[in-house]
Parts: sequence; C-alpha cells; structure tokens
Amino acid sequence: MQKPRFVENEIYHVYNRGVEKRDVFLNDKDHLRFIHDLFEFNDEDSAFNVAYYFNPKSRETKSQYLEKERKPRKLLVKILLFTLMPNHFHLLLRQKGENGIVRFMQKLGTGYTNYFNKKYKRVGSLFQGRFKAILINEEAHFIHLPFYIHTNPLDLIYGSSTSIDSSSIDSSMEFLENYRWSSFLDYIGKKNFPSITSREFLLEFWGGEKEHKEEIGRWLQERNQNIEKV
Repeated sequence: MQKPRFVENEIYHVYNRGVEKRDVFLNDKDHLRFIHDLFEFNDEDSAFNVAYYFNPKSRETKSQYLEKERKPRKLLVKILLFTLMPNHFHLLLRQKGENGIVRFMQKLGTGYTNYFNKKYKRVGSLFQGRFKAILINEEAHFIHLPFYIHTNPLDLIYGSSTSIDSSSIDSSMEFLENYRWSSFLDYIGKKNFPSITSREFLLEFWGGEKEHKEEIGRWLQERNQNIEKV
C-alpha cells in the first residue's frame, strides 16, 4: 500500500500487525510498555525512558525525577484514539509538524521491537513491514472510523464475524468498558490512560463523553440492521 503524503493537521488511520500475523502483545506488561511508548516517543527530542513510566494502578504517566529535569514535550503527533489487539494496533493520528507521523512511528516501532526482542530472546522484525496509513478525507469515513477502532476488541469474543446479535449489544458494551487496551474508556469518562490521547476535538464533535457512549451503542445497532438487510 502506497502511503499518503503526510500533511500537518490532517488526520490519518495508522495501523500495523505482527509479522506473519504473530501476537505482539503477550501479556499486560507488553500492553503497558507499548502504551508507555505511545507517550514517550511522541516527542521531537530523544526518548528519556528512565524518567517516565506508567503506574498500573493510577494509569498515569509519572516522573521518577523532578519535572524540571525534562523539557516540556514537543509533540510529533496528536494521538486522537487507539486500540491494541493481540497481533495488531490501530491509531488515529493528527500530524503536528513536518514528517511528524513518520518520525513518531519509526521511534515507536523500533523502541517496542527492541523491548520485545530483548524480553523474549528473539531477533528480527516484529511488525509486518512498515506501518500502513490512510488519509481520512471523507466525512463518512471520518464518522465511522473511530467507532470501528473502538469496537475492534469485540473480534476477541465474536471472531471476524461482522454481525453481532442485537440481544448482545449490552454485553458487547460491557466488554468494551472492561477492555483496558484502548482509549474508549477515557472517551466515556472512565479514567484509563488519559495522558496518551488528545480528546477535545472528537468529544466536541460527538457532543461529550455520554454522547460518545450512546453513539457507539447506536452504531452497533445500525451496523447489524444494515447487515441483516443484505
């Protein structure tokens, strides 16, 4: 897939999966490390890994040293939302400056691969080639893509089936509200990893946290209805 030309302030769906579709997140610590890296590598300056970490209890990014020892971050991208699955990830990014997405994804991919390979005593590429990216320049795509990304974890209980029984909508929502490895909880007002995402733009678009949760439920219902008509 040919990558689009990355332009400042445009929004892109960025994703990648493990090489040979292998799992790239094997346990909670792997998820937390990748989420840590989403924060740490989103900076024009070099990463300062030893100074920042995620507290699993508070789910906040904390500094082990005095804040004044590190300059304020100069973001490469705005991470609007994300979802991590066992063998792939989805990001919705807005580029902040020239070459921001490419620089961020290079740092993220290299950093996490080094961590994973060292931990599991392996060598070589972890992800399936370079990351994939799609410019979001159509309203219909923009409206539906955040819902697709945030409901992607439902594949873990329904498989690759595109249909969810209407009686399962409530259980589906319950599953999503208990799935830690996405930005969905932060978007519905449940503190999860608030330091990672810039949520103001999409929350204003949807009308707020409560409205986003309701929109997700309606989107699942409408998707099923459309599938049943085919």
